[in-house]
Amino acid sequence: MTSNATESHDPADLGELERSIMQLVWQHDELTAEQVRQEMDRPLKDSTIRTVLRRLEEKGYVTHTVTNRTFLYRAAEARQLVAGRAVRRIIDRFCDGSVESLLVGMVDSAVLNREELKRLAARIAVAKKGKK
Repeated sequence: MTSNATESHDPADLGELERSIMQLVWQHDELTAEQVRQEMDRPLKDSTIRTVLRRLEEKGYVTHTVTNRTFLYRAAEARQLVAGRAVRRIIDRFCDGSVESLLVGMVDSAVLNREELKRLAARIAVAKKGKK
């Protein structure tokens, strides 16, 4: 899947409704606008859902296919890729591009617990071995 979201759109700039819809899209392989509307926690007009889906597509977060005149929406990128891009923007904005600064801040703020740190250290060790 290719997406134009990588360069021009910051995932942190998605609105609350856009994020809610993206969560649904990531949870399901494909959804129609009607399925999205039914899954939402609050009542929304069909036109509102279609507008948000169209905007998400313009931003590169979803794509669609047409089956029997019905638009089927799916994520253009995996959730982890979008999250990684959002974190990259945070690192650039608040940590002068230093991943280490971000991780130290997460440790100092108790965002990561001991078990998460162990798992992260193990993943880093595996990644280091793979690059040699």
